[in-house]
Amino acid sequence: MRKINVGDFARATRSTSRKINLQIALNLVREHQPISRADLARRMKLNRGTMTALVNELVSEGTVVEGETASTTRGRRPKMLYVRTRDRLVIGVDLRFSRTTLMVSDFAGTQSTRESFETVFDPPALVAELAQRILQLRERYASVGEIEGIGMVVPGMVDQATGRVQNAPQLGWKDVEIRGPLEEATGIPVVLDNASIACAQAYMWLGKKDGGSADDFVYVMVSDGLGVGVVVNGQVMRGAGNTAGEFGHVPIDLNGPRCLCGARGCWEAYTSNLATLARYQGVEFSPREGRRLSDPASLTVPQLVDLARRGDARALAAVRETGFYLGVGLASIINVANPSRIVVGGEITGAWDLIEDTIRAMIRERALTPRAAETPVTPEPMDQFPRLRGAAALVAAPVFAAPRVA
Repeated sequence: MRKINVGDFARATRSTSRKINLQIALNLVREHQPISRADLARRMKLNRGTMTALVNELVSEGTVVEGETASTTRGRRPKMLYVRTRDRLVIGVDLRFSRTTLMVSDFAGTQSTRESFETVFDPPALVAELAQRILQLRERYASVGEIEGIGMVVPGMVDQATGRVQNAPQLGWKDVEIRGPLEEATGIPVVLDNASIACAQAYMWLGKKDGGSADDFVYVMVSDGLGVGVVVNGQVMRGAGNTAGEFGHVPIDLNGPRCLCGARGCWEAYTSNLATLARYQGVEFSPREGRRLSDPASLTVPQLVDLARRGDARALAAVRETGFYLGVGLASIINVANPSRIVVGGEITGAWDLIEDTIRAMIRERALTPRAAETPVTPEPMDQFPRLRGAAALVAAPVFAAPRVA
């Protein structure tokens, strides 16, 4: 049960039940499209007249469209309903320590194009570079649809009330304003969030319907750093100050390598892409080494995985040691949050068959109950571009979200 916050609530009005039914209908169309009005009415247990009124409202507001007619053995052939996505576009921006990537996609997360550039760390210069590219993309796709928003993911903590980046150790940012200047430069609404939280949002709203729970899980993104998005009862856990989920900065060894955040022994300093590459090169990870390893001309984790598959013993050892430490951290998440599943994203998933046994062994060794030890851990392939899909979800997902009541 959930306690009503009497200091911060949404009062029910005469239209509340209708808003809820509209969102239920929209989500049923999204889950079961193509779907007829009659089938939708059966699923919602509403009469056809009421269902028709709801569908007409969704069509008039532009969230649902009617498509081809379906074949039937008798009677009038029904028109099928779809969520309108193809001409509703979003630009996703993935800001990383090494490179910044832009993507144009529709509201279903289907990609049209991608481009990238070496990350600019000065916020005003970054805004100028992004604005120029975004305006060019908007012009290029004007005949396809309207850019309804920019979703931007960052490797750090974001204040949801102000949109300011509170702390992004990889970028060297603290209390940085970037959302407002980018909106002003482009004239397009901007939604900014932590990359791993955005990935969790995308998994909930844009992921494949594979029968697994999308309401209670943990998403672990392993990239230049390591971030975690925790979802409980279909809602991302953010914490009192929007800093929840920073498992990457929980220490494994207080005397371990220095992390990009400045502390020693963080889980991230053992499992990130940069940590894996440092291990392969035989150097202790540090902020200075991290900047060197992030150079575009340097070896990448996919290249390292390829070396491991071709028999490079040192590459295989580096990848498997990352799997060991990944398992250690995942066991801690299981013991703390007890999720129904864990999803892992990032370039290291390209080596999943090489590290899965090590990860599972560490979880079995450290989990506190037999059931917890069997928590499903599944990779999300990098060809899904989870961070960019997460950026797109920041704009698209609110369309489907449940209205707040009490």
